Amino acid sequence: MRILGINALFHDPAAALVIDGHTVAAAEEERFSRRKHGKRPLPFSAWELPEKAAAWCLAEAGLRPQDLDAVAYSFDPRLARPADTMGLDDPWDHLRLAYAREAPNFLHTALPGLDPEKVRFVPHHMAHAASGALAAPGAETSSVLVLDGRGEATSHLAGRRVGDRIEPLCGQELPHSLGLVYEELTEHLGFLRSSDEYKVMALASYGTPRMLGELRKHVYATGDGGFRAAGVPWAELCSPLRPGEAWTQDHADLAASAQACLEETLLDLVRWLHGRTHDSLLTMAGGVALNCVANSRIAREGPFDRVWVQPASGDAGTALGGALYLAASGGDRTEPLAGADLGRRWSDAELEGRLKTAAVPYERPADVAETVAEALAEDQIVAWFQGRSEYGPRALGHRSLLAHPGRSGNPERLNDVKGREQFRPVAPMVLADRAPEIFDGPMPSPYMLFVHEVAEEWRDRIPAVVHVDGTARIQTVDPVTEPMVARMLGSFERRTGLPVVVNTSLNTAGRPMVDDPRDALECFGSSPVDLLAIGPFVVRRGAFFAGGQPDAAGTAEPLSATDAEGFAAVGSVPSYGTPDGVSARPVRTAPVREPVAGSGAAAAAVAGTGPGLPGAGPDGATGTTGPEGAPGGGADTPGMPR
Repeated sequence: MRILGINALFHDPAAALVIDGHTVAAAEEERFSRRKHGKRPLPFSAWELPEKAAAWCLAEAGLRPQDLDAVAYSFDPRLARPADTMGLDDPWDHLRLAYAREAPNFLHTALPGLDPEKVRFVPHHMAHAASGALAAPGAETSSVLVLDGRGEATSHLAGRRVGDRIEPLCGQELPHSLGLVYEELTEHLGFLRSSDEYKVMALASYGTPRMLGELRKHVYATGDGGFRAAGVPWAELCSPLRPGEAWTQDHADLAASAQACLEETLLDLVRWLHGRTHDSLLTMAGGVALNCVANSRIAREGPFDRVWVQPASGDAGTALGGALYLAASGGDRTEPLAGADLGRRWSDAELEGRLKTAAVPYERPADVAETVAEALAEDQIVAWFQGRSEYGPRALGHRSLLAHPGRSGNPERLNDVKGREQFRPVAPMVLADRAPEIFDGPMPSPYMLFVHEVAEEWRDRIPAVVHVDGTARIQTVDPVTEPMVARMLGSFERRTGLPVVVNTSLNTAGRPMVDDPRDALECFGSSPVDLLAIGPFVVRRGAFFAGGQPDAAGTAEPLSATDAEGFAAVGSVPSYGTPDGVSARPVRTAPVREPVAGSGAAAAAVAGTGPGLPGAGPDGATGTTGPEGAPGGGADTPGMPR
């Protein structure tokens, strides 16, 4: 069967394509629209569909809408109840439900040729459950736990997979919701709710859980598979923060208390579930499953032998889950997820064409992995753009910013590059066979969904990736599935003795991860990154701003005096080429060379200006910096969107 999955109603709209049980493609709309999370989770935006993501999924497989056997929509309005009867303060929720009921007709309009009768409503939490239980390796008999903000009428599902069926065992009715409680705290601490929950988890590491006793009165498991989570008097515990206002120790302590309370409640729910199933494997999905600190405690203290977390655990993952659910229901045998690299890709020829169109000086080294390792060993920051983009909020070696882990100042440098809060950590990628000697925690960890204790003897050697509490959120790299990344790590170790590299998402604050080559050039051109590795090519910052033009072989040639007049200095940026000092180079826009096809648009793309570009505002501004309350880089520090 050919099944397209759609998530659209709340946030993180996404599309996924499953053919005969195999996941062919999956992408979030934000990567096309350049709007973080695709949209805000408001009833007024519920009609918006992942049109670009869906069209790309079909094109990737060479399909037309009329070729589909079914479309899974990951919300079933028939299961919903009026918000006020569920204790929710959401007076416009009826509008959201009206849009959901009309989804088949909306999809028919968005995808001409699609028969609206082929659209099937899949219950929201069943879609989440399927994204975990039907995608995890070796999960034919396993338990599944889903927790998020809300679905139709519940905020939780505990169940069991047997064969290709998922049997629900328990679901907590609204208004009780661990996800919504965490969202409330996010807003109370001055961050953007349903977006910045990962920042609360990072802040918790700076506090002590001295308010845990009070929170336990409002958030706790009930012993029957459910829980209570509502009515927390946040203002009585700590004063609220306005967006951008500096936090105090009280705010960190509140975050630490809420994190500890969440972990305790999750452990109780996990133990109840295991007592019913006695399975060895637990799969997890839903936005709460993006809380890697809680995941690690479940793996460490819980009764299951193994815990597998869906890499796109947030609502984006329900597009995949809905498609897998319909596939299994229709008799297809679903295949385990091979990796999170399910998005767009470009051939070497296409990448070179983009670089030439943008009039960017570039090189093609013998081995880009060796060139990047050399740059990292010299303490340069590298933008890494390789292969298919990731599905979900984590940068996993396809759209990454890389740096030297042995320089304690590199987290500050990277946070400056990204324009985000300095309390937020950065993460390491490590060769899978070297990870156990450096990190203690669940192995392998290919999706950055657990935290690991850093061995004492390694903390001073890789200080850039060690959080204030002595942990790190690692990605283990398997040479079989990620050969280029593994080769780069091996080359870096030969030069430095360190089998670890700093890895954070390739984006700036308030913007989605880079997805296509134009995004990469915009990001490189607007932030102090030393080297862009894009496919087999590299672009060096010095050549980029010195104004060299690529010749036919792709090497830089000096600018003529005429060319130089086409540059306009617009400021300066720091160059971190050496660890001992900072120099400044003039920042210039790319020259407009009319004989080169598309050069005007490309120059605007590199400079981050011009109307109609992805991510550009109405005046052409890129929005790469903004208020601290703006949605941050969700791939860098894990969080809890719904």
